[in-house]
Amino acid sequence: MTKTLVIGGSGFIGIELSRLLAETGREVVILGRGQCRLACLPRGCSYVQGDYANLGLLRSLLSPGCDVVNLAYSTVPKTSFGDPTFDLLSNLPANVALLQEVGRADVHRLVIVSSGGTVYGPPHSLPIKEDHPTNPISPYGITKLTIDSYARMFHATMDIPVLIVRPANAYGEAQRTGVGQGFMAAAIEAIQQGRSVEIYGARGTVRDYIHVSDVAAGILAALQRGQAGEIYNLGTGLGASNLDLLRVLESLAKSDGFAVQVNHLPERRFDVSANVLDSSMLHAATGWSPKVSIADGLAAMWRHGLQQLKPK
Repeated sequence: MTKTLVIGGSGFIGIELSRLLAETGREVVILGRGQCRLACLPRGCSYVQGDYANLGLLRSLLSPGCDVVNLAYSTVPKTSFGDPTFDLLSNLPANVALLQEVGRADVHRLVIVSSGGTVYGPPHSLPIKEDHPTNPISPYGITKLTIDSYARMFHATMDIPVLIVRPANAYGEAQRTGVGQGFMAAAIEAIQQGRSVEIYGARGTVRDYIHVSDVAAGILAALQRGQAGEIYNLGTGLGASNLDLLRVLESLAKSDGFAVQVNHLPERRFDVSANVLDSSMLHAATGWSPKVSIADGLAAMWRHGLQQLKPK
């Protein structure tokens, strides 16, 4: 039974990934900073509360031959502007130390979950391939790219078995609102609570939206069949603007007696206008491809939101 440590595994993507890992017969240990209710844990997973920056704790959880996936990150793109120094210091040192400890522990493989939506910056062409120039315009993206660079340096100079995945914009039923990211979840909550949906600019930004189940399956595919030292984009290759999504939501809303109201706000300078990822490299290496369409994914999120509105 392969042991797999999932750092930050109690979050939105982490819970879905941990469930998939456990279904493959692995021993899955989730490490997270906060408390985690046992009812939230996927079957076959255990939970350890703590910070992976605590090297004593980290060393106790690493073992020869185990796999590690790091999803932990302290900020989101929007909040990283508030304190760029915090974004850097709360994320970069811990990731560099993790790379060093992975090498010492003779870990089988480490997957670092980066960001396909921020590290590339304004696109030269769409969809974006892994060799596209990187010019991030947020502290979040700059730190993520720096972590990626350290990972590749450790692989090149010390043979650390690390690979990097760069997911597009994940969405799904369990996505939280009020954390500065996740347009779909925020829009559905606003509509179902009778509030306006906020869009920055005339039609908002264009993003590659990918269901969390496809993100988790892509990370697992990279872990199992990807090549150490490589970077893999993880997206659908299809772009949708905020207005495109609202058109889909409008039909769902009307059928349940809700109205869609939009509040257009000025564009934000840190928003890249469009980001769509080419994931052909991951598909060629592993056979992975996304399964959930935006229409089906949004419908599932809409139904989940209605369930949350019902009195407990």
